[in-house]
Amino acid sequence: MISGQTVGFRLRARLAIRGRLGSPKLGLFESGTHRVVHIPHCSVQHPLINRVASIVRRALVDARVSSYSDKAHLGLARYVQVVVERSTNTAQIVIVGNSPTAEPFAACLDLIRERLGSELHSLWFNANCGRSNSILGPDFQHWFGPGSVVERFGGAAVHYPPGAFGQNNLEIAQGIIGHVRAQVPQGARVAEFYAGVGAIGLSVLAQVSQIHMNEISPQSLHGLALGIAQLDPADRARISVIPGPAGAACLAAAGMQVVIADPPRKGLDPELIDYLCRCPPERFIYVSCGLESFLNDAAHLLSRAKYRLAALSAFNLLPYTDHVETLARFEHA
Repeated sequence: MISGQTVGFRLRARLAIRGRLGSPKLGLFESGTHRVVHIPHCSVQHPLINRVASIVRRALVDARVSSYSDKAHLGLARYVQVVVERSTNTAQIVIVGNSPTAEPFAACLDLIRERLGSELHSLWFNANCGRSNSILGPDFQHWFGPGSVVERFGGAAVHYPPGAFGQNNLEIAQGIIGHVRAQVPQGARVAEFYAGVGAIGLSVLAQVSQIHMNEISPQSLHGLALGIAQLDPADRARISVIPGPAGAACLAAAGMQVVIADPPRKGLDPELIDYLCRCPPERFIYVSCGLESFLNDAAHLLSRAKYRLAALSAFNLLPYTDHVETLARFEHA
């Protein structure tokens, strides 16, 4: 098991906002409830996230912004998302509101900007008026600052707009990406599925001859486009982006020597598994965040195709939990 820091490692957090007017709580839900546990001094979060939470709480009070009630579907402030950019030690902040526009939050947003000062990367409002457990709605309003957090994982710049998926433990995520990069042969033709904003794909770009990158999320595709736009023309020419579900895009793997997949917890799309079993590449690199789905997918690959499991590593991506991030390399036997 490969582990890292156990204090202050969390660089990305989504905190629920609940409670009375003038006394909001910012934290996590108790298991199986919508009761929020206030966590003002959480030791696993980066100190800047705790500072942001304190400033947001005070701004909500001073601007007299009400907290959301799940039962009544009333109140304004639902969540705050905070992402720390490592290179600048600044915070990208998204306030999620039960409002179609940012207007009821204007005074609160201005207070956050003023009080956080140079520690603020950017400030956003997200409209989420649905009666559901979804944290983010589809619409973001830019209030201040750059359009994306930028990270590097041994390669080109990787851009994270506020709605794009990103890992919260970047120390371990960077280690995983480094392990993937070490298993991609020089000059290989590569297809990557569930590519997100390109954290893996852009990091291996310098050593591959061609890469196809598949992703379904509009926000992640936007981040990927921002990263690709900053490359020189020769590097851009080696990248093809295939939007949509991985199963529908499985032909992106045709003729590729290496296939990389980093799917959500549910595992690989059935159509993609079928294709990989029928047309196995020389090497398949599987990054899994769901152990049960990984074991199921691995059983299919090993029983239905000419694969052998050549390498397996486990990463402690979320300390204090039973979560294991698994990195496997399958070779065409």
